[in-house]
Amino acid sequence: MRILVVEDNELVAGAITLGLAGAGFAVDRTVSAEAAMRALAAEHFDLAVVDVGLPGMDGLALVRQIRHGGSQLPLIILTARDTLAIKVESLNLGADDFLMKPFEQDELVARCRALIRRASMNAGGQVRLGRLSIDVSGRRLRVDEQPVELTAREWAVLECLAHNAGRVVSKERLQQAIASFDQAITLNAVEVYISRVRAKLMEAAVIRTVRGLGYRLDEPTA
Repeated sequence: MRILVVEDNELVAGAITLGLAGAGFAVDRTVSAEAAMRALAAEHFDLAVVDVGLPGMDGLALVRQIRHGGSQLPLIILTARDTLAIKVESLNLGADDFLMKPFEQDELVARCRALIRRASMNAGGQVRLGRLSIDVSGRRLRVDEQPVELTAREWAVLECLAHNAGRVVSKERLQQAIASFDQAITLNAVEVYISRVRAKLMEAAVIRTVRGLGYRLDEPTA
């Protein structure tokens, strides 16, 4: 899963990026609302973490712009301003969650996972497909009830496919899921990770190649 962090403070942004990356997310960062809008127009993200106190357009104005454009991207607002008015305004504008600075990284990670899960699948975060069982919130994979270990990037590929089970996911979308702006991943590398995940699924579920479009996670036909 890919998260956009919109934060101009280097220390805060660095800590957030480190914490989210350590939890298995691909993380990109912009330092302004204007740059965030350009990033959102150019790339796919699963969630954005937005600081209120940005230079130029502030975080609340960014939330307003995102929602005005019709996007349902999950949004978490960060602020050091301890006022009820800011919290109420954030939620009224369309933010999904709100965190006061300073906060614990584990709490931010948990909130990100909950919002992404809520936005794209059932509240339990479970996907069962054929002999495959995926616990998205716990980041656990079982084949025939036996645990299977995945690397961080293998997990990112499987998670992206699982969120869209039965639907085609483009190679470019998978590329975005396992990479950030400063960690380039080639489209050929996506094929390598697809191959590795296929091997670990052991035919319990099928990752189909849809020529010219991408990949789709399906139940086996036989």
